[in-house]
Amino acid sequence: MKNVLTCAAMAALAAGAFLVRPVPAQEYVYVGVQKCQICHRTERQGRQFPIWDGSRHSKSFAALTGVAAAAKAKAAGLAAPAAENESCLKCHAPLYAKAPELKAEGVTCEVCHGPGSVYKKLSLMNNRTEAARRGLVLYDNVDKIKALCLTCHADAHGKPFDFDAAWPKIKHMKPGSDKTK
Repeated sequence: MKNVLTCAAMAALAAGAFLVRPVPAQEYVYVGVQKCQICHRTERQGRQFPIWDGSRHSKSFAALTGVAAAAKAKAAGLAAPAAENESCLKCHAPLYAKAPELKAEGVTCEVCHGPGSVYKKLSLMNNRTEAARRGLVLYDNVDKIKALCLTCHADAHGKPFDFDAAWPKIKHMKPGSDKTK
């Protein structure tokens, strides 16, 4: 009888094991600047959204649609208009391939801080370590920020880039913190 119960218990455990499936890895999805701005617009939070919105980053895709962009594209021998050309989009709208619906946002929050679908909740954002564990990209020193900036700004369009002059224009620290958001 003991063997029967053991076999039955084992069978039940085996059947139950098929009912328990591992949780799939969380898919990180870009949510767009409109989700970010809900919390990141106030003085208390460091005004990250207004800083971005007033910057050339927020207008970088729009810059590809004007007459000057068409002339530059033509002079560069590009077959497609600047707003459709990968060599232009990779810096002016870096999410163009991953999140085409956000292309018009230009260089948005998630270009630097990663897709926000998993870390966007206030309860997570209040815990930097947990938010980072869930995909928020943070920078622990200015050299890492500069390296990211230089992926597009290093001699862009033949213009030198002065990081030390540019960084204060878009720097967006949370008040009371020495870390960027």
